[in-house]
Amino acid sequence: MAKTEPGATRRRGPNDPERRARIAKAAIEVVAQRGIDGVTHRSVAAAAGVPLGSTTYHFATLDDLLEVALVEAAEKNVHALKEWEAALPADADFARALADLVMGYINEQYRDTVVEYDLYVAALHRPRLRKASAAWDEALTELYGLRTDPLTGRLLAGLFCGLLMQAALADPRPTREEIETLFRRAIHGPANP
Repeated sequence: MAKTEPGATRRRGPNDPERRARIAKAAIEVVAQRGIDGVTHRSVAAAAGVPLGSTTYHFATLDDLLEVALVEAAEKNVHALKEWEAALPADADFARALADLVMGYINEQYRDTVVEYDLYVAALHRPRLRKASAAWDEALTELYGLRTDPLTGRLLAGLFCGLLMQAALADPRPTREEIETLFRRAIHGPANP
């Protein structure tokens, strides 16, 4: 049996090094099921399958939980959008591609879209979340500016976010053609008479 020197402490590594990440993902799941108001340390602990003390150890306040959920959702979304943009051919009709993207978000990915917007809008009442929301906006602006220019990129980012919000709430939803027309106008300006 090995002896340790007097006064030496034994450091123990974490038993569950992925726990913090699991808790963050569970916070997103709770938002999906119950909305922002349903996020509590207890509900997130149950969704993550961890003791309640784990959530409060890693995230002292509810804003800590919401912030990590927002950052996680934003990073996942921006990563997916970067992959989408990189896969577009250089000569792609960008208005058409953006319209298809919006339709995917409001149809196949509706649940994720609602969660992302719940977290994004939470920054209106939780100033601490604003930095993460603003970073998300900047990433979209930069991404869309790659295909246009910085000002048009900002316009497209705002239009994209607004259309997703409106389309998620509208009944009936706007058509793909209506959405494409809006993107085309934003990119190319008014049609010549």
